[in-house]
Amino acid sequence: MALIQKLDAIEDLPRTPASDVKKLGWRGVMKVVGREGRVVVTNHSEPEAVILSIEDYGAIVRALHEAGASSDAVLETLRQRFDERLASLQADDAAGRLRSVMDAPARLGGKVKAGAGH
Repeated sequence: MALIQKLDAIEDLPRTPASDVKKLGWRGVMKVVGREGRVVVTNHSEPEAVILSIEDYGAIVRALHEAGASSDAVLETLRQRFDERLASLQADDAAGRLRSVMDAPARLGGKVKAGAGH
């Protein structure tokens, strides 16, 4: 099975009561899982467990790994940007550059500039 495109809400999954699991046995439950891919086991109409096919489980694990890998890449990009900016502040001429920026008059072009909160 390819990566799961959309994870269904638990309310939308096929259900079987725990009493059916006892009556039908493991084979009966696995027939439902084989047919549906997953099944919610309920106790007094409340979800207690989800039984997944090995294909669905593998697809979820792969999707989680891929999501984590892309998050790591984004964090690494942010780290690199921060390190570049930090390095520019630690340069020998950083203090002089900062003073020249602070000493220069603001160029607003006749417009009032408010902070982000205004």
